[in-house]
Amino acid sequence: MSRSAAPEADRAPATPSQAVRQAARPRQWWRGAAIYQVYLRSFADGNGDGIGDLAGLRDRLPYLADLGADAVWLNPWYPSPMADGGYDVADYRGIDPVFGTLAEAEAFIEEARSLGIRTIVDVVPNHGSVEQEWFRRALAAGPGSPERARFWFRDGRGDLPPNDWRSIFGGPAWTRVPDGQWYLHLFDPGQPDFDWDNPEVVEEFHDILRFWLDRGVAGVRVDSAALLVKDFGSPSGADGDLDGVHEIYRGWRRIVDGYGDRILIGEVWLPDQERFARYLRPDEMHTAFNFDFLTRAWDPRELRASIELTLDTHERIGAPPTWVLSNHDVPRPVTRYGRAVTSFDHGDRRDGAPCDLALGTRRARAAALLAMALPGSVYVYQGEELGLPEVDDIPGELRQDPIWTRSGRTVPGRDGCRVPLPWSGQEPPFGFGAGDPWLPQPASWKDLTVEAQEADSGSMLGLYRDALRIRRAELGDGTLRWLESDPGVLAFARESGLVCVVNLGPAPVRLPPHEAVLLAGGPLGGDGLLPPDTAVWLRAAR
Repeated sequence: MSRSAAPEADRAPATPSQAVRQAARPRQWWRGAAIYQVYLRSFADGNGDGIGDLAGLRDRLPYLADLGADAVWLNPWYPSPMADGGYDVADYRGIDPVFGTLAEAEAFIEEARSLGIRTIVDVVPNHGSVEQEWFRRALAAGPGSPERARFWFRDGRGDLPPNDWRSIFGGPAWTRVPDGQWYLHLFDPGQPDFDWDNPEVVEEFHDILRFWLDRGVAGVRVDSAALLVKDFGSPSGADGDLDGVHEIYRGWRRIVDGYGDRILIGEVWLPDQERFARYLRPDEMHTAFNFDFLTRAWDPRELRASIELTLDTHERIGAPPTWVLSNHDVPRPVTRYGRAVTSFDHGDRRDGAPCDLALGTRRARAAALLAMALPGSVYVYQGEELGLPEVDDIPGELRQDPIWTRSGRTVPGRDGCRVPLPWSGQEPPFGFGAGDPWLPQPASWKDLTVEAQEADSGSMLGLYRDALRIRRAELGDGTLRWLESDPGVLAFARESGLVCVVNLGPAPVRLPPHEAVLLAGGPLGGDGLLPPDTAVWLRAAR
């Protein structure tokens, strides 16, 4: 049961009933797992075409095992025209040929499991692809047909779309087809939204879930989970979070529960924590991404408020929290924390803003130790463990994110955090593959390759490996107890006796009494002081 604790003097001891509840709960792997996110196009290229694939991923499985990953979450690997990086799915039961074959995917699941790594797949239920067979039939069948009833086809208002909804990627959320009707796409025009009031849609996704669970996946990440149900009369379809969505996930949960220790993970972007918590009730999702923590500024008050809000929200429903610093949709931490404004907002991405990379790297190292010390599960987005910065200077003609084109080439979008990983060597493609990568890698990454960092115990990679090793042994699920500290410091203790101290202030602070330093995000002085923008894990004094 994850919970925040008050300062020691104000906290009553746990009651016997609380202790019994904690001891009686069976261990559930997802409550404290370290989950590594693989953006397959950019992980490792096994056939030399410049695009990451299953062959490259399978070759690098030992790297993930050495890192300490308990599970791997893969972004969509299905056949797709790639209007939105694979989130426009043409066939939910196949593998895009650029990535490999279904047989290779099944082999990967088994090989990963043999190394103790579970596989989590990404299912996209809000929308499909214009190349999906269902949508092609809908276009051919015409207005009023059962085929069109699977999507949001509507008549317009003369030459205007059915309503004024806007796409999340910019521009109208409706596209007109030759017979005059319009179809809804809350994202790109290549991603038509399904109508979840249609029982055929409901049953189709039940079958998709069973298809992948039968192949041994340990979990399903649900994309845009709050958006499935629409109210045609609402001001914005992108607001989502209508009550009807919860019955959909109750149906999914019943299926997943029939497979044992498998899980549902929700991508739920909601500012209201009470509404967010509804997705984590015992008969819905097992976990959901904690975007509140990801979006907060590098500020002790902000971060502590997010931690306390998160732990309180999850404790009341018995769900484990998750901690996320980055993913394929947001600027990388090294860059974000080096900017003047360190928070994140999708509506104001601040792409290309000036960045102090040395400062950002110090803060990213501290943020990693903070996130990994907190109760619950933690996500690591590929390249985060290498300290890769956001690539802001990708030439416009090479950018592929639909945000770039839908915004009239005014918002660079998400390609900067999707640049292929550097594995070895002194120049691109840095061991990613034999051919030119699908997005260009900066020449400066020669010092950030896996090969270069493996030779440096003080590297970001070394820090992540050490932290994940300690975390697996004595952190993960549980509780925390806040310790008295200076105003610019976050300090808390975990049940194992590990103490995490993070100095977010402008001056060095004295460390609390301790038996040993387990891990530090940066150099410590010999005077018992913790420098600014630095975190440390201590063994508490007995």
